[in-house]
Amino acid sequence: MPKAIWVVGGGLAGAEAAWQAANAGYDVILYEMRPERMTPAHTTPLLGELVCSNSLKANNLENASGLLKEELRRLGSLLMTVAEETKVPAGGALAVDRQRFAAGITARISEHPRIKVVRTEISSIPSDQPAVVATGPLTSPLLSAWLQQLFGEEYFYFFDAVAPIVTRESLDFKRIFAASRYGRGEAEYLNCPMNEEEYTLFWENLTAAEVHQSHLGAAEKRFFEGCMPVEVLAARGKDTLRYGPLKPVGLTDPATGKRPYAVVQLRPENREKTLYNMVGFQTNLRWGEQKRVFRMIPGLAEAEFVRYGVMHRNSFINTPKLLTNALQWKGGWPLFFAGQLIGVEGYVESIAAGLLAGKNIVRFLEGKAPLVFPRETAMGALFHHIINAEIRHFQPMNINFGLFPPLKVKIKEKLKKNRAIAERALNSLENYLRNEEK
Repeated sequence: MPKAIWVVGGGLAGAEAAWQAANAGYDVILYEMRPERMTPAHTTPLLGELVCSNSLKANNLENASGLLKEELRRLGSLLMTVAEETKVPAGGALAVDRQRFAAGITARISEHPRIKVVRTEISSIPSDQPAVVATGPLTSPLLSAWLQQLFGEEYFYFFDAVAPIVTRESLDFKRIFAASRYGRGEAEYLNCPMNEEEYTLFWENLTAAEVHQSHLGAAEKRFFEGCMPVEVLAARGKDTLRYGPLKPVGLTDPATGKRPYAVVQLRPENREKTLYNMVGFQTNLRWGEQKRVFRMIPGLAEAEFVRYGVMHRNSFINTPKLLTNALQWKGGWPLFFAGQLIGVEGYVESIAAGLLAGKNIVRFLEGKAPLVFPRETAMGALFHHIINAEIRHFQPMNINFGLFPPLKVKIKEKLKKNRAIAERALNSLENYLRNEEK
């Protein structure tokens, strides 16, 4: 009789992983520390509790989040089923009655004949125990300490300081040039040069912009001294940014033949260079303010932000260093990871990670090759990025169309292009699943 699979964490990813493994015929023990030990964000002992918004974002295929939802439905996601059963009016989004949603998940999981829910905190996992760890961004101190010891402290992070990411196709290359400082190495960076007037206007708006109310404690704020919000750095003086992340040294603007007064650098976020990270722009600005102020930067007037900057308490692992494309730890036993702990951002992305980990731990135990979805699908695009991102700069990511391979035929109209990507994705998923059944 095979050992029961442990699933540690009863959030979105853990509930989905437990359901997938149990439905495949395996006994599952789902460990959830609430209500024995609550987190700063949760208020109930319910599984799958939504701690922020009740919206699971867009529900249409012209949106990458909507496409991911449709793929999850086709893959037999429990949580997508419960979301449909508990949805409330929200225009083009899928929003749920959060109490009924969590209660529905708890009931389905608790009533499953192969799932046993145990309410206790797990501080470590035996090395011969098949397990999925899905403890989320508020992983308990005891388990965090064990993970640090298992992986090495440098590959486990406690804070999330993320800069905005923009799509390459939305950039104005009449104002932007590619170059590395002093011409060293390949011209990996894109540079947005500013003259004194442009910089002054940008600085004035940045320092006056509205910020989110910080929920970091004093000790946590001190942690960020080496990773300062760009608006805080700017408030220290008009020239502080020019001697920090916007320093123009070693760069020459080909349009003027001179060194810019200041320069904003963009670093490739993925190998395909379809997405670019705004270097040094971790921020607490409200999202609307980020869009308004950062679009004042030359070359970013029409920038499409696929992720806004955030700074908040978070726990996540360096997935490209630590996990295989099956979401299994590279270091040994059938230890799988899912949810925000692996660096996916968002409710639906966490559900997707749970589904993949739940299915793949079963396949591992049965000696089958793991599910690795085609890159043309939302599942494939998201997890290809998470697994193959640059180790040194790994940061959490949400699903967006910038992660997908480009279409063979260029389509200018955005909605039509997104629809074409979605149709390709669903066809690719159908073909992949058909081949899996053979």
